[in-house]
Amino acid sequence: MTLLRLLTRLAIDLPGDTPDYDRPPSATTPRYLEFLESNTHLIYPGLAVLVLALIALGILQAWRSEDMDGVQKAELKRDVIRELRREVHGMTADALARAVGVPSLKLLRLLEEMQQDNIIESRTDTQRLTTWRMKL
Repeated sequence: MTLLRLLTRLAIDLPGDTPDYDRPPSATTPRYLEFLESNTHLIYPGLAVLVLALIALGILQAWRSEDMDGVQKAELKRDVIRELRREVHGMTADALARAVGVPSLKLLRLLEEMQQDNIIESRTDTQRLTTWRMKL
């Protein structure tokens, strides 16, 4: 009977049986794992906030790197004013971008800045076409 019991014990782990391997009493579990497991409700949201902050910082840095320095901005404003003086009725941002040779997103930012400085004005018609012209 003991041989049969020994064979079944080797083949099947029963719930009441002790496992073949027990950790020695001197074995320790790393404390940092216990800390991480017990504080996951704080660690994961903290990591998420950190990642979002890094993404926002990267976006801000990329946005600032596209800004022009003062000399380039003044030259571009001069070119825009020259083009708008030629076309008395005004021009669209796309037409200005082609005439000046600047990407339209940079030019739109510059046009909005010039509008805030009361140099130019914009008018939007019923077809949602915005025309920029010199202020009278």
